[in-house]
Amino acid sequence: MTTIARLSLGVKDDRRAGEFWRRALGYVRRPPRYEGDEWIVLGPPPGVPGMLLAMDVGESPAPESPRVHLDLHAGERDLDEEVGRLVALGAQRVDWPHYPQNPEPGALPYVVLADPEGNRFCVEGRRSGTTA
Repeated sequence: MTTIARLSLGVKDDRRAGEFWRRALGYVRRPPRYEGDEWIVLGPPPGVPGMLLAMDVGESPAPESPRVHLDLHAGERDLDEEVGRLVALGAQRVDWPHYPQNPEPGALPYVVLADPEGNRFCVEGRRSGTTA
């Protein structure tokens, strides 16, 4: 069966993007795969599950409504606290016009952010005092 090996992001400043995502996810940088490999590849610490995230320099601008994006889960942290943490690391809030007017029952609330390179991503989670 085919599996997803990693998700790759095009970025203008791979070092800045790599540092943001390393700190945002608690990931570690993987060693280059071969001599001259310039891709920045991050992954979870040993023994922790998770997908690899790779970054390579590209000149195309980040789209406002990407066809593919990351969805993060705030875990045990309050959604607004996690969003605040990510913004403090360099994420930017996005004026997102597509939030649902009437979310499905039990659906977690989410916030759309952009990484320092403009790549959009979502963060979902629970807000303190709510059950959804």
